[in-house]
Order: sequence, then C-alpha cells, then structure tokens
Amino acid sequence: MNEDGTMARLPQLYEVAKKFDLKLVSIEDLVAYRMKNDSLIIKKEDFMLTTRFGEYRLRAYQQTTNGQIHLALTLGSWDEDETVLTRMNSTKVNNDLFSTLTSEADRKLDAMFHKLNERGSGAIVFINQQFEPENMLARLETLKEIQESGQVKAPRKQLDNRDYGIGAQILHDLNISKLDLMTNSEQSKRIGMVGYGLEVVNTTDY
Repeated sequence: MNEDGTMARLPQLYEVAKKFDLKLVSIEDLVAYRMKNDSLIIKKEDFMLTTRFGEYRLRAYQQTTNGQIHLALTLGSWDEDETVLTRMNSTKVNNDLFSTLTSEADRKLDAMFHKLNERGSGAIVFINQQFEPENMLARLETLKEIQESGQVKAPRKQLDNRDYGIGAQILHDLNISKLDLMTNSEQSKRIGMVGYGLEVVNTTDY
C-alpha cells in the first residue's frame, strides 16, 4: 500500500522490494507453482470409447477436494506447442435436466463433436458441477425469464474460477497449453488464464 492509502502497483512494489531486498512474486507465479506441485486431480480411467461420433479417447479424473468426476474426450494427437481445438463444457456428467427438457443437449453435443471431427483432432472437457441451492434457484429464475420471452432453451451453466483451475490441470495432463477455444460466447478470455499456463490463441464457433 502506498503512503496515501492507495493500492501499490507493480512499479511501486518493485521499488519496495529493491529497498528492503525482498523477493517479488506475482499471483500468476503462485498459481503456476501450485499447478505444478499441488495437483487437485487423479486420473481414474483412460481408454478408447466408441461413440456415435466415432472413436474417442476417454479420460476420467477425480477431483481430490470433493470427489467429483470430470471427463475429457480427445480425438487425434498433437505436439506440445500446437494450438488445439478445445471445448470446456460445464455440465452435470449424469445429465442436465434443464437441457434434456428443452431438447438442447443432443444438438449441442452434435455441434461440438462435428466441429472436432471436421478438424480431425481436439478435446472436449466436461467439468462436472454440483449445484448449490442458491445456484439452482438462480438457474430456475433465468429459465423462467427465458420461457416468458417465448424461447425454449436451457439457461447457460457458468464455469467459475474453481472450475477453470480444475479444467486447467486436466488440460495440462492432456498436453494442451495453447487453445483454439470452441465457444459461442464473446467472453472467451478469462482473467488469470496466463497464470494457469494457458493461452487462448483463437476462438471457434460451434
């Protein structure tokens, strides 16, 4: 903090560190260290899966903090520095009732997998979310507003920072660091993405 009570920025912090011979560590450095040394996932399954979209490699990861199971389906292979078509999908692994009731689930999956098949390689990561009561009520309120507007579709499920941290560790295990992010949202670049060692090089609609 500066003497006038305002928050010190990086140039001021450099001066303080130099004056008192202190080490300066960024939030991105701390996140990168934890990503490398404090894994929050354990790979539980890894096998080839025959789907209606073709042959995909399925990996299942268990989150150590809550036991949740997250899935990754990959097609083809890539080099470490290659930009990979990637979809981060927030979902309930068993099913998402709202999407099922509004007949959106199959159409969305079709579009995602068809895009991967067109490209010939890529990954879809399914982050399994458990909704707290407040989050479920918020989704119901959004669903009601959508219905009142005359549309028949499910409210979007948002990934939070915890989800992105878990997803980032899964992507690192998949040897993905540069993403061609498959998304229909304009909010494609997350604050702190660099801290996870990930780079969104491009975005692709599906």
